[in-house]
Amino acid sequence: MDVSYLLDGLNDAQRTAVSAPSGSYLILAGAGSGKTRVLTNSIAWLIKTENVSPYSVLAVTFTNKAAAEMRSRIELLLGMPVRGMWVGTFHGIAHRLLRAHWKDANLPQNFQIIDSDDQLRLVKRIIKSLELDEKKWPARQAVGFINSHKDEGLRPKNIEDYGDLYTKTHLDIYRAYEEACQRGGMVDFAEMLLRAHELWLNNPLLLKHYQERFSHLLVDEFQDTNSIQYAWIRVLAGDKDNILVVGDDDQSIYGWRGAKIENIQKFSTDFPNSEMIRLEQNYRSTGTILKAANGLITQNVGRLGKELWTDKGDGDSINLYAAFNEIDEARYIVARIKDWNTQGNNFKEAAVLYRSNAQSRVLEEAFLRAQIPYRIYGGQRFFDRLEIRNALAYMRLISHRDADASFERVINMPTRGIGDKSVQMIRSLARGNDISMWQAARNIVASTAMTARARNAIQIFLDLIEAMDDGTKENDLVGLCEIVIKQTGLKEYYAKEKGEKGQARLENLEELISAARTFDPEPDFSADEADEKAEPITALDEFLSHAALEAGESQSDPNQDSVQMMTLHSAKGLEFPLVFLSGLEDGLFPHQMSTEEPGRLEEERRLCYVGITRAMKELYLTYAETRRINGSETYNRISRFVNEIPSELVQEVRMSNIVTKPVRQVGARRSKVLSGDVDGTDLKLGQRIKHSKFGEGVVVNYEGQGKQARIQVNFDDEGSKWLMLAYAPLLPLD
Repeated sequence: MDVSYLLDGLNDAQRTAVSAPSGSYLILAGAGSGKTRVLTNSIAWLIKTENVSPYSVLAVTFTNKAAAEMRSRIELLLGMPVRGMWVGTFHGIAHRLLRAHWKDANLPQNFQIIDSDDQLRLVKRIIKSLELDEKKWPARQAVGFINSHKDEGLRPKNIEDYGDLYTKTHLDIYRAYEEACQRGGMVDFAEMLLRAHELWLNNPLLLKHYQERFSHLLVDEFQDTNSIQYAWIRVLAGDKDNILVVGDDDQSIYGWRGAKIENIQKFSTDFPNSEMIRLEQNYRSTGTILKAANGLITQNVGRLGKELWTDKGDGDSINLYAAFNEIDEARYIVARIKDWNTQGNNFKEAAVLYRSNAQSRVLEEAFLRAQIPYRIYGGQRFFDRLEIRNALAYMRLISHRDADASFERVINMPTRGIGDKSVQMIRSLARGNDISMWQAARNIVASTAMTARARNAIQIFLDLIEAMDDGTKENDLVGLCEIVIKQTGLKEYYAKEKGEKGQARLENLEELISAARTFDPEPDFSADEADEKAEPITALDEFLSHAALEAGESQSDPNQDSVQMMTLHSAKGLEFPLVFLSGLEDGLFPHQMSTEEPGRLEEERRLCYVGITRAMKELYLTYAETRRINGSETYNRISRFVNEIPSELVQEVRMSNIVTKPVRQVGARRSKVLSGDVDGTDLKLGQRIKHSKFGEGVVVNYEGQGKQARIQVNFDDEGSKWLMLAYAPLLPLD
């Protein structure tokens, strides 16, 4: 069998990784080094050369998009479909396991996945039921406590409060939350992973079955795993030395959501027979960009160590622009992108990256004024939109009457005369009797606990759900969607919302019907894994699970020619010929909080490294010497990250097309001092001045004339800054 095509076009390190004999490997894959190709070719190599069954391969990644791409590439390489292979996200595979073994996982067969919004609503309700002050004990904080402990594999019984009121109170909320979820058959995202891990630990025979079945484990983006994900993988791996993980410790940027860089750093210790293969040849960026990235990241300690290189040549210098303020920064970025477009390039080849979402507003205004099309990458995902969430809540209630979060969401949506007081009474009765809100509502209707008018309104709602359930029994998924959207009144309700917003909501509801029409569930369960006596999962429940699990990483239309704007966290995995890293100021990037927590500054530096390595040909770094944040003006130092880039790689650019080479100077950059008058002012180059905030310094450069002039001052203590004369409080000293 000729398998040489699996190695064609690979470099030496990639060939070594793909054709490696059975064993455990850590593929340390630098940015732009072709890791996806290596991963998919490795799977194809196992199947083609070692006769490994696709059924014996488990490949895990982090996004639905990445999983779909991986599966597509494998099928292309093998020339056949591989629907029996388990390729998916951690959450997707955990969901498959829990559906197949719901009894062993102590779950109802038709358990419901609740998303972050439903989880927050449920926690708010629990805080009220515990009679806690919501201002003192905010629900978001409690959700964070619950999820972070689940990510560490900890149930309330495993956590000690040591008399601490904060921990004790949140443990009370955690316990009540678990009881509510178990009672309502609800599972949140963190719970899926934790319960899948417990499924292994509590069922040795089941674990042995899967250990024998999956002879080869592969994990992508390994640096992004959290504690419970790595624990799950280690338990499944067992004693066999046959696991391949691909990752890059220099791109570990999700510590704030539980990712543990220690997992990739200690892999070689946990799997002592494993080998490390470094992929360092970059196919994306110029040599200058890679040297800048290498120079920056070497400031971090404890790295596994690698150095990116390319055979493409050095390319252009990195450009640095010092803006007077955020408006000037946006003006410069827009002007440069205009130039880029007039040179025959597409807008969509340019990306503007920023540390904080709040930075996008000024940039958006500048693009609008310049009539340049732009798109915020990673907008609100389809299944997160208000009207879609409401429709799905009705569908969940039809499928699962005990879904309290869905019940509470739609009992008065659209308005049907059921007020907050009635909902609170239903909630209290459910809590007090350990029953669902649906059952509590039925009990109230049958009693005299409320006024006849209130009971009648609740009865109409209950009858609506029952009628839709009866009416959809003979309908397919599409018919069910159509009935829900029409009979609930959602279509009529949103039709009354004037303008484009209302029209967009109606279009989204129509799109939900289209989503149901094109929904094609994977054959997740084989006969040896599912309970043969159990009823098969319904198409509705499969669709609802799909909606909850759908990652929706990006709402951007790749075919529309528009500038791409996004946070640095959203940019991971993407690449653009032209990239702007904006807001490079200490306090903004690196973020002020990064200096207060151990390890945070290094993660911020890795985030900057990710930003730099998104650029293929041209890279611009911009910062503003003054920036209005939260209504007040701040004066900023240039980011330390800029000063960590070798100075010979960077050139300072000006709107007047003057280009000056920056010179390293005690934590700042400055230009060569010129001589002469500052046009239209009383100042001279070389003159000493005093600023009310920055202290004394020397005028070394200028742009423009008169009050509109900008001057560059080298301050004795604060380094180099550009100031607008019309606003700067300056006092000449000689």
